[in-house]
Amino acid sequence: MTMPAPDRPALTDRSALLRQRDRANRLGFVDVLHRIAADEIQDRLSEINRRFTAPAVVTGFPAVWTDAFPDARILPDDPVLDLQPGAHDLVIHAMALHWADDPVGQIVQCARALREDGLFIAACFGGQTLHELRSALAQAEAEVTGGLSPRVLPMGEIRDMGQLLGRAGLALPVADVVSQRASYRDLIHLAHDLRAMGEGNAMAARLRRPTRRDVLARAAAIMAEHHPDRDDPSRVAATFDLVFLTGWSPSDTQQKPLRPGSATTRLEDALKELRTKKTS
Repeated sequence: MTMPAPDRPALTDRSALLRQRDRANRLGFVDVLHRIAADEIQDRLSEINRRFTAPAVVTGFPAVWTDAFPDARILPDDPVLDLQPGAHDLVIHAMALHWADDPVGQIVQCARALREDGLFIAACFGGQTLHELRSALAQAEAEVTGGLSPRVLPMGEIRDMGQLLGRAGLALPVADVVSQRASYRDLIHLAHDLRAMGEGNAMAARLRRPTRRDVLARAAAIMAEHHPDRDDPSRVAATFDLVFLTGWSPSDTQQKPLRPGSATTRLEDALKELRTKKTS
């Protein structure tokens, strides 16, 4: 996930991304990771002592999220979101932020659509997602052709992604990750699954010709050697890190961090008191 700049080309080929999503929907969308993300968000919402009455969901796959949040307004993850200022008490950005050329801009638009003390939640891929595939393809291409081309979307680190919340003006920011490890017959099986998820290579700088068979064969061998499934070494493993970002629209009723220097007890004295209690 990168911020666009006037002199930098776009990361995502938006037309290619939409074609991939359409193809996945037509041929049988593999929605398991979306459903895991939706279940995780529902669990988190259930722990909040509050009823949200005007939710919205930003997503590239409306069917899954309509099922999960039937009362929500569902809208696409266009660069300019169809959101009205202050219209919602909950906005969920669902499994699309990793493709945004301007992730901060997406979060800012969601934040503006929140009412006071409204909640923003994003779920997207990040961290170590598909690191096995990325390294195998890079090594294979370098060995076979002597070159390197963009094949797996760059993934944001959780620390950097968490900072986006503060830059968007949201309060009480929290970022965490739920890691899923999947098992596949081989690299080709994984590639087919990614296409069925609408998560193939839609980077603007990707190669515009099919990958050579010898590159794919070498990448499959590298993946089988270096990333076998722990439970079945004849298969290969792939990591999917689901990053969750949570922040609140600022409100005077929210908890505030203490002003620096306002503590009434020195840390040294507090630690001494804790040690005394443990030994007494």
